[in-house]
Amino acid sequence: MSQNKPNPTVNKSTGLPRKRFYRARAHSNPLSDSHFPVPLSPSHVDYSLHYPQLFPLADRTDTCKKIEFADVGCGFGGLLISLSTLFPETLMIGMELRDKVTEYVKERILGLRVANPGQYQNVSVVRTNSMKYIPNYFEKGQLSKMFFLFPDPHFKEKNHRRRVISPHLLDEYAYVLQVGGIIYTITDVEELGEWMKSCLQNHPMFEPLSETELEADPIVKLLNTATEEGQKVARNGGQTFQAVYRRITPAS
Repeated sequence: MSQNKPNPTVNKSTGLPRKRFYRARAHSNPLSDSHFPVPLSPSHVDYSLHYPQLFPLADRTDTCKKIEFADVGCGFGGLLISLSTLFPETLMIGMELRDKVTEYVKERILGLRVANPGQYQNVSVVRTNSMKYIPNYFEKGQLSKMFFLFPDPHFKEKNHRRRVISPHLLDEYAYVLQVGGIIYTITDVEELGEWMKSCLQNHPMFEPLSETELEADPIVKLLNTATEEGQKVARNGGQTFQAVYRRITPAS
């Protein structure tokens, strides 16, 4: 018998994973304990595991090139894949709590690297709880962009503490963002959109981008189209609510 049986989880024509084999619950409790390795500090993040072509040895963050973009709750990786070719010189990583979804994104990136030699080497994904471990992955002022696309709304008031945008968590995001760095948020839930905008508006270390800046930013155009959630909203004729803010130095 042949030992080279086709892998049903991989699309034979594209070499990419089939999403239906990696489906998981849409929502996870970010406050529950999960079991996965977490680096002790940003200096313990092994870049050779995430970007093997760029860091062939077990180089860590003692290199001058570091991760600059973080997609928090990256889902199936649509935004990451789009950003990878738009910013080919920028290291970026997706942070996802669900294990099956994280595995899908890993396989998707590996498949794209094989099918497109030299491309998608700057993008990776890690299974982690970003609400707990952001400081374990990034140094002060390391990031230039953070993305929070269609996060879990946690509708019940008692569960608002689980929301990934909150006054407390914005303190952490402000710490890892460089001055001038940008937070991008989008949702199709109006109440959550107002919540995220209010949190950012009331935080002393963030200011909104102007309409002119939003129109000139190529990433803003991807917020509605790059992700599975955004595409679903568009198909259904739904409305989205964005809040895009810049990290600033607070007035003394």
